[in-house]
Amino acid sequence: MHIRNFSIIAHIDHGKSTLADRMLEVTHTVEARLMRAQVLDSMDLERERGITIKMQPVRMHYRHNGEEYQLNLIDTPGHIDFSYEVSRALKAVEGVLLLVDSTQGIQAQTLTTLQMARDNGLAIIPVLTKIDAPHARIDEITTSLATLLSVPRESVLAVSGKNGTGVPELLTEICERIPAPVVSVGVPFRGLIFDFEYSNHRGVIVFIRCVDGEVKKGDRLRFAVAKKSFEVLEVGVLHPEEVKVPSISAGEIGYVVTGIKEPGVASVGDTLVLEKAVV
Repeated sequence: MHIRNFSIIAHIDHGKSTLADRMLEVTHTVEARLMRAQVLDSMDLERERGITIKMQPVRMHYRHNGEEYQLNLIDTPGHIDFSYEVSRALKAVEGVLLLVDSTQGIQAQTLTTLQMARDNGLAIIPVLTKIDAPHARIDEITTSLATLLSVPRESVLAVSGKNGTGVPELLTEICERIPAPVVSVGVPFRGLIFDFEYSNHRGVIVFIRCVDGEVKKGDRLRFAVAKKSFEVLEVGVLHPEEVKVPSISAGEIGYVVTGIKEPGVASVGDTLVLEKAVV
């Protein structure tokens, strides 16, 4: 499968949002004329403070070895106060980019999140950022990262989110080093909820990692824990704006519009299943 699901682990202000901007630019996910700083930070407070508070999934496409890959990034907060948000995202991906600022080095809070990734058995790609900065300590921090992860120095990638240096090479390594999702054939739909939001017009919108099968508009689903059933009003992906699609299949990440306007039905970690498949 040419699908790669990943998150970025980074301490606050280590350049995660800037790197995400360059990735969106290089993959042509966002047109150059529409680019702005912190594309994935949709909240006013995030943009004002220059930090990420709410996780945000986005789908990109990238050609590698003549094949088109679907890259699903779940952008997550860097501050330790939002570690629960990060832990939710890590349940929905197969790999992470471990981002370290070449002017600051490895931070204690980063180690906590790194351990979460290890506990989830995720592939880890070490990445040095801000290599264009005047006070960058590239050799020193590269050695520190390689030692921390017990990997060769040459496996540590170097990028600049500011000018785009190394970003195409990073996208290539994501295709190479992060494993494809493992999916089962011929099994009913099952989707892991890693986030949700509420719309006055459309009710609860859940963000899911499709684990098995596929889901489409009109399907009857049920929350496995909450036991609430509903008919799917819409399925889609984020580019990073919402885009309707005919279906979301195993291994993919997207959203499901439920139409449910009751509070307390959706919860992170719950599973959506086909109603007819529920015993």
